[in-house]
Amino acid sequence: MPPLSHDESQAAIAVLGAGCFWCVEAVYLDLDGVISVKSGYAGGHTENPSYRQVCTGGTGHAEVVRIAYDPARLSYADLLRVFFTIHDPTTLNRQGADVGTQYRSSIMTANEEEARIAHEVLAEIEAAGLYPGKIVTEIVPLKTFYPAEDEHDDYFARNPGSGYCQVVVAPKVRKFRKTFANRLKAQAA
Repeated sequence: MPPLSHDESQAAIAVLGAGCFWCVEAVYLDLDGVISVKSGYAGGHTENPSYRQVCTGGTGHAEVVRIAYDPARLSYADLLRVFFTIHDPTTLNRQGADVGTQYRSSIMTANEEEARIAHEVLAEIEAAGLYPGKIVTEIVPLKTFYPAEDEHDDYFARNPGSGYCQVVVAPKVRKFRKTFANRLKAQAA
């Protein structure tokens, strides 16, 4: 994993998979308390995978984001509450038209405390009845995070006119901004 920047040195880290990492990155970059978001791969068996390899589904990796956040401004539980609203956690290995294990819903925990909180938030979301189907999000220990190629960083911001960004990413960002208007960074509001 690349070293954290100076701003990130006091940050907590979360690694989440919720389908295409372009969508997830775009949402979390707008969330107050988030310092940085890096797209990457985790949960598989191939060392240092490339985007092309992960897209085949043969590496076992999911597309994930590594979120550095300020725990004094944003709790891990609240980070996960956002996670459960920005994707469909009831579809196994799929988000919309993106199909394959690389798009699975996944919370990759760094320790037992994160795992405990993740299970509590998942139970809270199930009890709230937000989804008609069973939540299939996996909660697993993070083994290794592999950063994605630089071209995936700030993808939505750099490619707002692309078809995928207009049809898939932009609606998720709009929904997030509407649902969490009181939790947006000042420039995102």
